[in-house]
Amino acid sequence: MYSIAWRYGKDYRQLAAINGIGRSYEIFPGQKLRLRGEAAASQASIPSSGSALRASAKRAPSAVKRTASANKRLKYLTPKKKSPPPAPTAKHAITWHWPSNGRILSRFRSGSAPHKGVDIAGQKGEPVLAAADGTVIYAGSALRGYGNLLIIKHTEEYLSAYAHNDRLLVGEGERIKAGQKIAELGSSGTDRNKLHFEIRHNGNPVDPMAYLRPR
Repeated sequence: MYSIAWRYGKDYRQLAAINGIGRSYEIFPGQKLRLRGEAAASQASIPSSGSALRASAKRAPSAVKRTASANKRLKYLTPKKKSPPPAPTAKHAITWHWPSNGRILSRFRSGSAPHKGVDIAGQKGEPVLAAADGTVIYAGSALRGYGNLLIIKHTEEYLSAYAHNDRLLVGEGERIKAGQKIAELGSSGTDRNKLHFEIRHNGNPVDPMAYLRPR
């Protein structure tokens, strides 16, 4: 669920509300997900065979209740079509740390040819560090163009991603601390050793340089 929302630049909470999925954010093989629309009146379509059907049946009563709540919250979950937000305010204060010490290869770009984060040079095997406290919500290589990828949830609004790693050192659901070594830098999914680092606010890519402390 998180990786699909990341791929299409959606807020995972908005995507869940559109498809009538509860706060577990569980999805199943063969399930159809809508990327646009209003909050769903019922759960998204799930295949009528196998364990997915049984799982759906078990979750049906609670899913109806969760959907009603999601309908009320939808207006608060939809990303606002505004320019990227400034550095976090006291309400959502996060102290961001650099995930790697290498030189900057490319910076964030919006517009017709976007670059959704910063690329940081480095040598294979160098440590990749968590930029802030959080929980690992994705660890894998299924997102094309990202190689071995980690996505960390810091708050309900803020996520960060670490791409092109040679090796991942933490798994999904693991709680991590700022500065903790979470991966080893590499070139998976790209043509050179580097770290691609992103920060997203309510599903929208923002410029990490506006959040990271000056070196």
